Amino acid sequence: TSAALTLLGGSVAAVVVWKWLGKKMIQKKIEEARRTRDESLKKMAKAVQQFREQVPGVQTDAILSLPLLTLTERLREGSLSPKTVLYTYLEKALEVNQQTNCLRHFIPECEEQLQEIQQQKEKGLLYGIPVSIKDHIGHKGHLSTCGLVQCLDTLMKEDSVLVRVLKRQGAIPFAMTNVPQSLFSYDCSNPIFGQTLNPFNHEKSPGGSSGGEGALIAAGGSILGIGSDMGGSIRLPSSFCGLCGLKPTAERLRWVPGQCGCAEGWTTVWHILLLNVGICSCPTPVPCALGPMARDVDSLALCMRALLCEEMFRLDPTVPPIPFNGEVYCSSSPLRVGYYDTDGYFPLPPCMQRAVKETRSALQAAGHQLVPFSPPRIPYVMTELFLKTFFADGGRAWLDVLGDIIDPTLKPQVNSCKIPRLVKKLLALLLKPLVTIPIPLKDVTVISPCRSVKEMWNHHHHIQAYRSEFITQWKERHLDVVLCPVLGPAFTTGYPGKLLTAISSTMLYNVLNFPAGVVPVSMVTEADEEELKLYQGCCNDPWDRRLKQAVSGAVGMPVAVQCVALPWQDELCLRFMKEVETLSREK
Repeated sequence: TSAALTLLGGSVAAVVVWKWLGKKMIQKKIEEARRTRDESLKKMAKAVQQFREQVPGVQTDAILSLPLLTLTERLREGSLSPKTVLYTYLEKALEVNQQTNCLRHFIPECEEQLQEIQQQKEKGLLYGIPVSIKDHIGHKGHLSTCGLVQCLDTLMKEDSVLVRVLKRQGAIPFAMTNVPQSLFSYDCSNPIFGQTLNPFNHEKSPGGSSGGEGALIAAGGSILGIGSDMGGSIRLPSSFCGLCGLKPTAERLRWVPGQCGCAEGWTTVWHILLLNVGICSCPTPVPCALGPMARDVDSLALCMRALLCEEMFRLDPTVPPIPFNGEVYCSSSPLRVGYYDTDGYFPLPPCMQRAVKETRSALQAAGHQLVPFSPPRIPYVMTELFLKTFFADGGRAWLDVLGDIIDPTLKPQVNSCKIPRLVKKLLALLLKPLVTIPIPLKDVTVISPCRSVKEMWNHHHHIQAYRSEFITQWKERHLDVVLCPVLGPAFTTGYPGKLLTAISSTMLYNVLNFPAGVVPVSMVTEADEEELKLYQGCCNDPWDRRLKQAVSGAVGMPVAVQCVALPWQDELCLRFMKEVETLSREK
């Protein structure tokens, strides 16, 4: 007995020491990553200072105020040099980062790219344009962390296809931006590089997962950025930060596996999670889309035109060779527009519904035909289609990816996933009938995992069936596009993790794989804030009350709407976004 107790005590001590050593190693990795980041920013600042000394008197504000289309013209005609523009944006990005913590890393190779574009025979569509890219979009020689400690070991061996095409078009990738841990959050915080703040109100989140992009572009530190979207990760930061952002049809801009993502070659964290639970033996049921973010719609259109080129189709044969259709984008024919201001699942704050109503009136006055439209069965889509895709195994793969170091903003979701499977099954069984009645379920705890391969295939079938149902209803009403709300205004930091299911307005179009974009049309007013005090949501449940807390104190923050088109009609989606933007600016 004494020997057994001694052996047991020794084993326990060994486990404790092993865990302690593991945590020390993780902490060392984090400190090293932060030190590397700080050194890269110091190098960035030094390069800016050297340029300032060589070329004094640069009219920084004048350059930063130029829209992308004007800037490209000035660069191509030679009245501005790419070097002057690059260092102007580098300087501004450093300033913005000090206020918001939006940068993950400076890309020093941008100086080499500056030399390369000046030797190119033809000036690309993005000649001399500094471009920021989201953390997990692979750039040779740099980490692609996804906010995860285990992705801090290996540098990317080559540029992702998207970065290569940007460079071929004359763009200069100059910075990588911060993301939430694992990308599965619409806040923007991770244990390595910390919390990114909204540039217009530092108590508010910039959104996520492309939150670093949102903060940097909104504050003027970048004129064009590339994000990704699997549940709203381009559109939510665009809404929270007052930007234009497009989630294209996913296949228009795709990754080549192994060329971007985490250091292990993950396309995204969620790609590996889906592999773990057996989903990726066929195309991902809810695909991730790459897309542009900028301060106006014309910038998005120019970026898409530049990316949808022969070089993209040559480097990635899985991308359909469909060039950008400028004729559709520039069309002025009247549109038949479906609209709704609530999806019946997570009613949004008064200001967001006001934005849809005002935009609807403006479109009608401009000669477009407006048709009421109700998206079918959103509670079912949220719980049975969207969330079940990511929590098919009850969240076990996600917890494995996160490891022991959990960002505080993810704690509510992590705690839900740690509930024993038997308890989850019982909760799902008891509460599942509520999905079919007006009170919708809004907690990931009750998501019933897939228990077999057959059940997984059935899940795939249900997604395809829902897409067919939605398109049928769209076609029956002869719609060109749809106008609808987007989640906003910006949440107070920490609240996104408590309200995962509030993203129903954006996640719907990931499940459907429809192109969808966000356009800012207004700002939160004092009247909106007063009306918010009376907000009760769907049924004044805990989630409705939490949403009210999350968006309060947002006077002056951006208010946006969402524009949607059918799959492969990305240019029509952009054309509709441009119409909304024009009308809102006239107002």
